[in-house]
Amino acid sequence: MFRFALTAAAFAVSASAALAQTEMPFALDWKFEGPAAPYTLAIDEGFFDDQGLRVTITEGAGSLDAIPKVATGAFPVGFADINSVMRFIDQNPGAPVVPVMMVYDKPPFAVVGRISQGVETPADLEGRTLGAPPPDGAWAQFPIFAAETGLDVDAITVEPVGFPTREPMLAQGEVDAVTGFSFSSTLNLIRLGVPEEDISVLLMADHGLELYGNAIIVNTDFAEANPEAVTGFLTGVAMGWQAAIDDPEAAIASLVERNPAADAELEQRRLQLAVETNVLTDAVREAGMGSVDPGRLAAAIEQTRQVYEFQTEPDPSLFFDGSYLPEGDVLMLSD
Repeated sequence: MFRFALTAAAFAVSASAALAQTEMPFALDWKFEGPAAPYTLAIDEGFFDDQGLRVTITEGAGSLDAIPKVATGAFPVGFADINSVMRFIDQNPGAPVVPVMMVYDKPPFAVVGRISQGVETPADLEGRTLGAPPPDGAWAQFPIFAAETGLDVDAITVEPVGFPTREPMLAQGEVDAVTGFSFSSTLNLIRLGVPEEDISVLLMADHGLELYGNAIIVNTDFAEANPEAVTGFLTGVAMGWQAAIDDPEAAIASLVERNPAADAELEQRRLQLAVETNVLTDAVREAGMGSVDPGRLAAAIEQTRQVYEFQTEPDPSLFFDGSYLPEGDVLMLSD
């Protein structure tokens, strides 16, 4: 009976701890592909559990997808393009959503083309057909890319395409280039049999863009009521990214559990491309993950103003809130 009582007491404590966990469903921007592995690994390694959080992850349908999900409170946290969030907040004053942790310090927005179809430089897009999914974050920034590179947009035929058909259409020669994330479109084309040497990647950040990329966003009402949970979530995210950098094979194994159809080798390469190009930049090595430079954010706002007319004077404090970031070395990523 004594042993039974101890077992029952232990179960009660365990159940109470489970009940005490804060539920935090997380809305991804895209599918369970390589760059999502740090989040699945963080779940499997117990990084969120250690913060008193029960995190579940839902796939998304593009860079804009998570913004209304979080703004409406359907999800407390999500992953979305900060530039699209800026426009959403401007168009929906008072919307309870804000970026709180920068992940893609260098955005993966790109135009990906076929060299065999004459696309190697931005100027080559004139006179050719560009496939662009309307909800795509890269397409949303294309006007800035065009302005910075002096493109005559009227000389480009823009073909609205769906995400599932974007790379297949380029692989089949139905379009000459597409907008997308560099690591996604490139590897999707390789998977479809396009020779790597025939793929050109025009990373917008290498052609004048000052913009940041995707960030963790939160519902501000949830964050104000649960500040410790938000900081705990960001702690788990940082730990997940470092763990994925340290052991990409384990990260991809975690991802494949959620997406058994994934090509593990391809997704590991996609993850490592995201780390090398977008996440672990020189700035992140020096200052840590998650924050933004006020001067660069101001420059990004001014750059956005070139192609987007703000309804009200933009307030940078509405576009990023770093007050929930954890303190200490957890944000100092290293390879």
